[in-house]
Amino acid sequence: MTATSLRLVAHAHTAALRRAAFGAGDDNVDEGGLTAALAHAPAGPDRRGPLGRIDACLTSPAPAAVQTAHAIGLRPTAEAALADCDYGRWAGRSVREVGDRQPDALREWLAAPEAAPHGGESLAALRDRVGGWLDSQLGRGTRIAAVTHPMVIRVAITHALGLPVAAAWRLDVAPLAVIRLSGHGSRWQLQFPTPRHPGATGVAALR
Repeated sequence: MTATSLRLVAHAHTAALRRAAFGAGDDNVDEGGLTAALAHAPAGPDRRGPLGRIDACLTSPAPAAVQTAHAIGLRPTAEAALADCDYGRWAGRSVREVGDRQPDALREWLAAPEAAPHGGESLAALRDRVGGWLDSQLGRGTRIAAVTHPMVIRVAITHALGLPVAAAWRLDVAPLAVIRLSGHGSRWQLQFPTPRHPGATGVAALR
């Protein structure tokens, strides 16, 4: 069975992301985020860019993800399974604002993966959705770039590595970060590229 190469790319900065708002990807990429993404569009004769050779680009339907894909020189197709978590009543509100107004609800959401005090999607439900999509890519033998949201990438990593879903809170995914996964048979592996300089890691960033 042929391996699948997957690059999970976090969308660029938005104003909402800078203030740690739920559903930040629903906004447009801001000026700083666009500049950072454009700086990493493919250049030179091979036109590969920092993601290497890509057969297909999929994105969350959210504006920030689609705009990021275009900015780095990809031609995206929206994929509903890569949409951000549904934050229900918290969408557009910052973590600090929710913490001030609903501290017990925020603590419950952070402590219990099955909880959805905002009336939207729980962390466990998000992982089920994203994990199902991930597993459907195994064995395809294609090279895919998936531009999506930090939370989606967090739960994707926990699913790929068989970690508890709560481990997502211990993963820090910055804007334009690139996480490389390689699918072999029925499992995923975190892929560490050949370092270009001392200290390089497999959780790279487009910076």
